[in-house]
Amino acid sequence: MSRTTAPEPVDRKDDAATSSNGLSHGLKQRHLSMIALGGVIGAGLFVGSGAGIAVAGPSIVIAYALSGILVMLVMRMLGEMSAANPASGSFSVHAERALGPWAGFTAGWAFWFLLCVAVGLEGIGAAKIMTGWFPDSPEWAWVALFMLVFCATNLAAVKNFGEFEFWFAALKVGAIVLFLGIGVLAIAGVLPGTDSPGTANLTGDGGFFPNGSEGLIVGLLASVFAYGGLETVTIAAAESEHPVQGVAKAVRTAMWRIALFYIGSMAVIVTLVPWDDKTVVEKGPYVATLDHLGIPAAGQIMNVVVLVALLSAMNANIYGASRMAGSLVARGQGPKALGRTFGGVPRPAVLVSSVFGFGCVLLSYWRPDDIFVWLLNTIGAIILVVWFFIAASQLILRRRTEREAPEKLVVRMWAFPVLTWVALAGMAAIFVLMAREEGTRTQLYGTGALTLVLAVIGFVRQKAAARAS
Repeated sequence: MSRTTAPEPVDRKDDAATSSNGLSHGLKQRHLSMIALGGVIGAGLFVGSGAGIAVAGPSIVIAYALSGILVMLVMRMLGEMSAANPASGSFSVHAERALGPWAGFTAGWAFWFLLCVAVGLEGIGAAKIMTGWFPDSPEWAWVALFMLVFCATNLAAVKNFGEFEFWFAALKVGAIVLFLGIGVLAIAGVLPGTDSPGTANLTGDGGFFPNGSEGLIVGLLASVFAYGGLETVTIAAAESEHPVQGVAKAVRTAMWRIALFYIGSMAVIVTLVPWDDKTVVEKGPYVATLDHLGIPAAGQIMNVVVLVALLSAMNANIYGASRMAGSLVARGQGPKALGRTFGGVPRPAVLVSSVFGFGCVLLSYWRPDDIFVWLLNTIGAIILVVWFFIAASQLILRRRTEREAPEKLVVRMWAFPVLTWVALAGMAAIFVLMAREEGTRTQLYGTGALTLVLAVIGFVRQKAAARAS
């Protein structure tokens, strides 16, 4: 069977228009802009960052700055390729064009697997918050409810996904901006009932590097995976009114968003709260900070925000998984039934992605000590594998585009190819650091095994297709 490349969506204004691969263009620019803003604010930032602070201390700010620089480079590379060739398969399409079908198969299905497992994890997290408010209700019932709601949302027109994400992202952005505003006022000593802490929490109790370089390394590893989710905007751009302009604008604003939301909030937290305060891990760094400042009902306020972040991630991940699966099938890289579209929506892909996510939830109840742990380990470093494919693809496609269609380079990678190589070196360094740390070594091996299996399957399929053509 001969292989066909993924068709490029057409840049049109009509919401009802569909691209040549059957997907609609129902996302408006306001949807895409807010998805880009909200995509960087996940539950990992609100809750998971506490573990990094507990190990790295105030130097967590440097850890987030270093990983943030890497993420900005990756997003710039992805933005360059996505603006030149908008496609719902995003980096999977770019990897296939640059490295061959095996690379698109590996990157695409690895990312699909990551998103489906993440849907299950986010559903469990959201259910735990709900059972805290309603103690007599079972967790599985809340997970089932959330799965039904977002599966139904994604089965309908894509503009419904856009509307959900627009309001979810608006609430998350509003919450973190309010938090940063309160924090800056407290640091300046002008918040009623508080005194400025000065630099006491930054330089005291072990100093800026309380656990030395080892603490910084662990904090760096924790911060890298908090940035996952930024890739969704380039997938969504293919279904927007103006794919090229939309992805270009989203990527160009990535720098200030990362600096403000991640690095800024870490700086506020470690300035106001002692890094070794146990509540930073137990309650989460944002709740601990608001409690420290005496903000009434801080815990419940942040629980609402975290719940919204989790539900937003569920919605976005079901969307991203279904579009990635649909794109792979359109390129002959999966079961044909998954690629069918109805009303501009790949409904079979939405259903399968949702069912797989719900299956992960069931495994967390039935086999929490073996199969579920294995699933978590296999997705531990997939985002780094995806970033590696992005950088390797950009190295090749940039030169090809400059020769064949330079007018498509609406977004350009900075200081090419130097910074692309810097990004690849940074990823290689993180892989080495993961192998050194006992807590991340198993994740690295699990992800490596999954990636190798997918690469072998993809390579065999590629050879078989070449012989058949």
